[in-house]
Amino acid sequence: MARRCALTGKRPISGNNVSKANNRTRRRFLPNVQTATVLSETLGRPVRLKLSAGAIRTIEHNGGLDAYLLKTADANLAPEARRLKREIKKAQTPAG
Repeated sequence: MARRCALTGKRPISGNNVSKANNRTRRRFLPNVQTATVLSETLGRPVRLKLSAGAIRTIEHNGGLDAYLLKTADANLAPEARRLKREIKKAQTPAG
């Protein structure tokens, strides 16, 4: 199971456990990734994503998933989030 945030792209990083005697052993720092269902108002349906706790707070702070994705630059989004952003933009444009 890949522990990676679908919006921010946060992933495990590595570092050291350092004992009192300064012995160093390698370890992994895992992100707090949760499976969350977020409502997309533009698409009119819930979207199920693996999000870090920080990403969930950021979505709420920005006023929802759609607002967060449209405000964030594509370079800062994970590939799955870019695909979702394209869907939202396409749904927002009037058919004509």
